[in-house]
Amino acid sequence: MRDSFAVLQLLPETTFARRATLRRSLRLLGSFRFEQTDPGLFYGGIAADTVDLVADFHRDLTGRGLSGATVLDVGGGPGYFADRFAEAGARYIPVEPDPSEMHAAGLRVPGSVRGSGMALPFRDDAVDICISSNVAEHVPHPWRMAEEMLRVTKPGGLMVFSYTVWLGPFGGHETGPWHYLGGEYAARRYRRRHGREPKNRFGRSLFVVTAADGLRWANRLGSRGRVLAAFPRYHPRWAWWLVRVPGIRELLVSNLVVVVAKQ
Repeated sequence: MRDSFAVLQLLPETTFARRATLRRSLRLLGSFRFEQTDPGLFYGGIAADTVDLVADFHRDLTGRGLSGATVLDVGGGPGYFADRFAEAGARYIPVEPDPSEMHAAGLRVPGSVRGSGMALPFRDDAVDICISSNVAEHVPHPWRMAEEMLRVTKPGGLMVFSYTVWLGPFGGHETGPWHYLGGEYAARRYRRRHGREPKNRFGRSLFVVTAADGLRWANRLGSRGRVLAAFPRYHPRWAWWLVRVPGIRELLVSNLVVVVAKQ
């Protein structure tokens, strides 16, 4: 298959690129050990970093901070990001299809919406910023969700789409690294070892999504959107070149971020 992604020419000197240091990478990667045991701690750190990422790209794009901006978070879950975006002055709206997930942390987020990312219950051009953090691997049609996110973003607005790459070290989530032997095998092994189903069940709530998939989607945007960046979320800036290399990127990118300015 021909691998000629125009977005691979993008190695942007953005505000966020200067933030992407080795110290940041080590801090974020170290927090993953708390994802299951202390999700508040884990997602709190991810939330702060996500707000920095979104704010940096929004400022580069518009010259403005997040104050007054409407942010739609597709797959917002229990609302761990709400306080951080509120502190930045944004109006934060999480969308989540699973009511048990919405209430899992006991948080109350005004304006929360129950709905599917694959059919967002919002009109066209509704929000200034639309984000999705580590959700695409949990839906059966991630690029339908990406299209919906682009649809509801205003022209001149920002879309940030971040997801876990299947063949990366975190692709199997709590069933890894056994997902390298197959998602179904990893799920069965987890059940035998722990006496319960994994939270992220392969084929039901966890699906194969590749780095190439995201780059291919970005490359097909045409006049609908301008790709501002495509990079490994948890890597320092000097390792962003990994996105350029077929095969290697599937193993080492871990989490791909695609940032788009809607035209």
